[in-house]
Amino acid sequence: MNSGSTHIASRKQLVLILLALAMGTFTLGLTEFSVMPMLPLVADSFAVSAAQSGHIISAYAAGVVVGAPLLMMLTPKLDRRIALILFAMMIFVFNGLSAAAASFEQIVLFRFLSGIPHGAYFGTALLFGAKLAPEGRSTLYMSRVFAGLTVATIVGVPMATLLAQHCSWRWSLLLVSLLALLTCVLLWRVLPSLDTDSQGLRNDLAVLKNPLIWPIVGIAVIGFGGVFCLYTYLADTMLDVTQVPAFNISIAMIIFGIGSTVGNWLFGQVRDRVVARVTGIALIYCLVLALIYVRAASNLWFLYGVVFLLGASLGLTTVIQAMLMRVAKGGHAVIGALLQCAFNSANAIGPLAGSLVLANGYAANTTGYVAAALFGGGFVMWFVSRMQLRYRAQLPADPDAC
Repeated sequence: MNSGSTHIASRKQLVLILLALAMGTFTLGLTEFSVMPMLPLVADSFAVSAAQSGHIISAYAAGVVVGAPLLMMLTPKLDRRIALILFAMMIFVFNGLSAAAASFEQIVLFRFLSGIPHGAYFGTALLFGAKLAPEGRSTLYMSRVFAGLTVATIVGVPMATLLAQHCSWRWSLLLVSLLALLTCVLLWRVLPSLDTDSQGLRNDLAVLKNPLIWPIVGIAVIGFGGVFCLYTYLADTMLDVTQVPAFNISIAMIIFGIGSTVGNWLFGQVRDRVVARVTGIALIYCLVLALIYVRAASNLWFLYGVVFLLGASLGLTTVIQAMLMRVAKGGHAVIGALLQCAFNSANAIGPLAGSLVLANGYAANTTGYVAAALFGGGFVMWFVSRMQLRYRAQLPADPDAC
């Protein structure tokens, strides 16, 4: 196992640990994505406009960006097991408060608070998974932890949406809260203690001075903006361009979730030594896919295929994290928090860039061109990181190593 790993008595224990960690990412997937289809219901409850209800989504994203580095800096010396339980408990409390919100202002506040433990849990859980992995297989183990989120997009979000539509959006948020409590229990029962590799806050933050990490972070901020640009306006594309009944949108979302699960499994098979090369190839693949999306919108089945392939690109999440861990000699907890901030920044940049196209009267499927530009920007960041590695002579002699 990697340095800093803890002793695992049996394969069964290892499976239980990975399941417990993935239970947390499943809960976070529900926390983040299930609220989006519930926005009209929330708006009706508090008598606010559709535009105002979108503040709930923005508040959560802001909570992630603020909370990820904050919690990582406040818990640098804490046993990683205790830290994960603490973060899961915060998810339980804040989602419960969201379910009980008495006003729109309250739910915006509680959604902000719900976002605070998101990045810290993800970063710590992925790091925990990497520490359990045999040498050279950290990407595989991180992908197994991340799988909880991809499964949430297939099963959890549709079920939570149905519960909200037939009962109340409050029941859906309460369900998320109870799942977070269950996660706390599982983590407490099955996780072993794992000492942090932190050398102190000042030393951990010193990793941010490493110029090698910033282009890789740029891949997430810019390149992943392309994924969120297409995903956000997929419903508009299907209704206005493909011109199909609204129920097809739910089918497309499930297909996207299946694609993300398959992609997470495939990218998880990538050996740590070739993560950089695979990332570059994947970004070109995404750029071409975004251009195909523009034409695919005219045919429902063709569009479904593109949506599946787009979902597969989410598997890049763990590959990019593995890239960062290879170039950063320490401060991996800070790196994990930084990457979660980057992905949530992409979640803001992508939809904003796409909205500029729609605001100028272009059809929704032309967001494919915007997404292609963002993927191209991500590839430029990848190329810069590649050149930096060569310049610093940090690439192995074997040309296939990265």
